[in-house]
Order: sequence, then C-alpha cells, then structure tokens
Amino acid sequence: MASDWRPSASIVTLRERARLLAEVRAFFAEREVLEVETPVLGHGGSTDVHLASLCVEATTSAGGERLWLQTSPEFHMKRLLAAGSGPIFQLARSFRDAEVGSRHNLEFTMLEWYRPGLAMEELIEETVELIRRVLPRDPGPVCRRRYRELFRDALGIDPFTEPLPALRRLAGETGGLTMADSDRDGCLDLLMGLVIEPHLGREGIEVVLDYPASQAALARCHRDSEDGEWVASRFEVYLAGLELANGYDELTEAAEQRARFEQDSVVRRRQGLPEVDMDARLLAALEHGMPPGSGVALGIDRLIQLALGKPRVADVMAFATPRC
Repeated sequence: MASDWRPSASIVTLRERARLLAEVRAFFAEREVLEVETPVLGHGGSTDVHLASLCVEATTSAGGERLWLQTSPEFHMKRLLAAGSGPIFQLARSFRDAEVGSRHNLEFTMLEWYRPGLAMEELIEETVELIRRVLPRDPGPVCRRRYRELFRDALGIDPFTEPLPALRRLAGETGGLTMADSDRDGCLDLLMGLVIEPHLGREGIEVVLDYPASQAALARCHRDSEDGEWVASRFEVYLAGLELANGYDELTEAAEQRARFEQDSVVRRRQGLPEVDMDARLLAALEHGMPPGSGVALGIDRLIQLALGKPRVADVMAFATPRC
C-alpha cells in the first residue's frame, strides 16, 4: 500500500487557502469582472520555447487526436474576449512539464485576468492591489525597474548590446554550464534567474518593465525611451525573490501572432525541442477582432505560499505532483 497517500498540505492550510481564494473572487466581483471556466485541453499548445507542454492522445468525435494540456488559460480566454465577453478572470488548472521544485509543480493554479480598454499601467496598479489584499501584512512600497537597468546594476552589462560571445562566457561561468550554442535570450534567462531574480522584491513589490522584444511572447512592442530599441510592452511582478505575475499590453494582430508562432517553431526545430501545434482557433479569433487591452497571469499558489509563510508551493496544494 502506498505510504504517501496523505495530502501535501495540512487541512488547516487548505482551509486558509479556500479563504484566500474567496478573497480573490470577492476582489473581482467588486470590480464586476466575470469569472469564467475554459478547457484544460486544447488542439493547440504553447509554442513558447521556454515552456514544455504536455499532450495526450484522445479519442474524440473526430477520431484519434492529439490534445494539449494548457500551460495557461490564455488562448481560450482570448477567444472569449473576441466573442465580446468583456473583462474576465479565471482560476485555472495549468500544466508545464519538467517544472519541479520549491516554487514549481507540474500541475498548478493560474489566476489570469483580462481588461479590455485598460492600459498596462492601470493593470499594474490593479495587480498590486490584489497582492496587497491577499497578503496578511503590507509588503512595502512599489518600485518599477527597467530590465536593462537591472542587468547594468547587477552585472555591469547592457543586455541589448553585449556581444553574444561575451554573454555566453558570462552565463557559462555564472551557471557552471556550457553555453557555447546558447542564444541571447537563453543566456539572459540564466543570468536573470541566478543573479537578479533572487534579490528582487526584498524591500517591497518590484515591477520589471521593458523586456527585450524577443521576449514579448503575446505582448505588443514599443520603442525604448533611451535609444529607440524595440522592447516588449510587458511587466513582471516580484516579491521576496519570487516572480508572482507576468502581464502584457496584449497583442491583437493575427498576422503578427502567426509570425511569432512560426518563429517559435523554427527555434524549436533548431534546438531539437518537440513540435507543438499552433492554436489555429486563437488566430481565427484575432482575425475576427479582439479588443485592445491588457492581461496578466499570476501564480496563485506562490502568492498563497507567501501569504501563509510556507517554504514550498507543495505545502499549499492538496496533492502536489509526486503525491497525485
């Protein structure tokens, strides 16, 4: 008989989790944001080269098909936006392969919401309001930092202009890895994760802005105020060394989104990563017309972990992946 049948979290903790989730729902009810539910399975997956999607072989009315467990509810929610839903939020089961550790679990809960007509700066303020509401104590002031500024301060380099050979050497030395074949974003992600992120949000909430355009994913881009370089209209929120949220000024152009998906597929083939089916229905929804606005995904397990002072996300989940 299996000896690890018990929950990962205590029953007391699960009661506290339920209370905090009720606070989240109340937060959005007060703002008249509609709660929705979308499928965890889809015909398209995330082509993002930094995410590992899980798929299943299923029998449907169309016969045998490959379906993808969603890495976030984003694609389905954007189809609702295009259909005229107005502002929406969801507490969604999400799945990412190989994400295991004190801050990760293969299956987790993503809080995601979209605000048609809302500027990204306004969404940042709303995200901070939600975080303050869930936490038992004031986390301190909000500080906005530019991605470029973080690398200059911590590593003395400009992440946009540092020569790739030098960047590979620095990343290799920092991580103790061979980075000779890594691209710029791979090197920057390693340096961000090992050197910069652990120090973010130690004296309050830190919001990081102006990521490289190559890291825009499903966000619009704009010109950097410093030198006119294209940067992503994207933000991430950090507290206590944890990345809590990732938000965008949402891309609404179908042709640009298709081009990004196709470029992801090229990079996946070059790096020997599994092919992921593009979400054709999302592209169709964008062609129909999705209203401009902003959206954000927040790791609710991590936020609850901080609120309850737990060392691991598993400690706030009923059954973390090893015990499922």
